[in-house]
Amino acid sequence: MPVIIEFLRYYASLLFGTAVAVSFAGMKPTRKNCLVVGFFTIAFFMVQVLCLRTWGMDVTLKLYPLLSHIPVVFFIVLYLKRSWLIALTSMFISFLCCQPARWLGSVAGFVFKSATMDHLGTILISLLTFSLLQNYALESVRHLMDRSVKSCLHFGVMPAFYYLFDQITTVYTNFLYSGSRAAIQFMPFATSAFYFVFALLYYNETQKQSDIQRERDLLDTQFKQAQTELAALLQLQQTSEAYRHDMRHHLAHLQRLAANDQIEGIKEYLQAAQSDMDAITPTRICENETVNLILSAFATKAKQAQILLTMEAKLPPALPFSDTELCSLLSNALENAIHATEKITDRNVRQIKLRLYSKNDKLCLDIRNRYLTEPIMHQGMPVSHEQGHGYGTKSMAHIVEKHGGVFQFTVKDGWFIFQATA
Repeated sequence: MPVIIEFLRYYASLLFGTAVAVSFAGMKPTRKNCLVVGFFTIAFFMVQVLCLRTWGMDVTLKLYPLLSHIPVVFFIVLYLKRSWLIALTSMFISFLCCQPARWLGSVAGFVFKSATMDHLGTILISLLTFSLLQNYALESVRHLMDRSVKSCLHFGVMPAFYYLFDQITTVYTNFLYSGSRAAIQFMPFATSAFYFVFALLYYNETQKQSDIQRERDLLDTQFKQAQTELAALLQLQQTSEAYRHDMRHHLAHLQRLAANDQIEGIKEYLQAAQSDMDAITPTRICENETVNLILSAFATKAKQAQILLTMEAKLPPALPFSDTELCSLLSNALENAIHATEKITDRNVRQIKLRLYSKNDKLCLDIRNRYLTEPIMHQGMPVSHEQGHGYGTKSMAHIVEKHGGVFQFTVKDGWFIFQATA
């Protein structure tokens, strides 16, 4: 009976370690997966029993990484299709998670002075530990390992160190039990040092992820703003169409004024009507309705800022971009150009040139503007130190890259130039 309980304890430890490792690696608890893991652990447990009978406990312990740990890594890589880094990290963490059951089982055996209680305690603590890990640690561990390669390395380095230290100092040598001062002091020091380094590295990684998320949020905000601007432009177009539809009412009023010989009244009314029409009627620049609305709106903005904006747009009615993407791309480009150009004090120098055309079903964009201060470039992107600026260019780059296009920002002969093909 004690022998059966002892073997049951070793199989429970193998099953626990394997189950924890594959769970952390992302295995879904389906019936098929559970059966595969069960057969896998039974097969390797039989191999361990065979080694134990052939070479004895001492040799089996030294071969244990080859009989248990490495097969689990290969199982995760080959069956679960996970990376070697995640497979190794999962195995190291599962080895660490095996230790509470091992030590608490030893405490139970010591208290009751019974090897059977040692084995039973280990089995029961393994079940409890597995339940706690599934409920409180599984999702967090998966998130840390899947977040990035750096995050996985930071998270796995301490369990890896513990695994190597335990194998070297207790299995392959007797260093930890030698009573040496170095053996006693090294582990606490190394643990504290690793924790200190991990905390710093993980903090930096968290800050980078926060910065990335903040940029994403700002880009989303800009995209929503582009949707709002586009809706306003469409409303303007509808107002213009309604105004033209009501032209018969204006003509009827003019006829009444003419019938009464009110020439001055006719002049005033025509002047007011012309001003209203100019304010709401988009300038016809190209055949694409969305682009036409956007360019027309910015032509008005440039005129108000006393900037000479010359535009050449030859586009088909349909483009491989959504209306919101076109609005975001062109609005950001023109907004940045106007913002940079209006700082120039000499109004004769305030110039923006825009060229839009389609070639081989690709949208080609060239927009260039004069500037007061030469833009600072970093890794091919303009850098802005003004609060709230700099995200427009990132949004433009994101839209172009999303459609498999290329872009470049350059400074040449007093012009800041943005060119893109997508």
